[in-house]
Amino acid sequence: MVVLPAMQWLAPYVAILAQAGMRSPYQQLKNHILAIVGISKDAVHIYIGIGCLLISILLLRLPPTSFKSLILTVLVSLGMEAMDLRDNVKYREMTRVMASLHDIWNTNLLPFLVVLTLRLRLGPPAKARVKK
Repeated sequence: MVVLPAMQWLAPYVAILAQAGMRSPYQQLKNHILAIVGISKDAVHIYIGIGCLLISILLLRLPPTSFKSLILTVLVSLGMEAMDLRDNVKYREMTRVMASLHDIWNTNLLPFLVVLTLRLRLGPPAKARVKK
């Protein structure tokens, strides 16, 4: 007889209870996107972080070696977690501060490592020349 860890058989029940309590449009949109895409919440945070970094570099034209290119990633991750915490308070859910910090970590770690690696490899971005 194989004994499953407690988290494996308990996980579906916890997911059902969590979805039942969170009915804001933001939470419903998140659940629909996760159902369509079929990846975990942690993976979505990583993809969002990389996507924000690419938007900063390609659309906003920030240098990939500049720490300024991480601003959008940080702002988006803080905004998402602010909405999650607002829903936790509004729907009287348990406030999940550690889960929020984990999500912020997941969203920002890989973009930070990419910028740091590029910066160590290529050097800091060149300063703009002052015209005389």
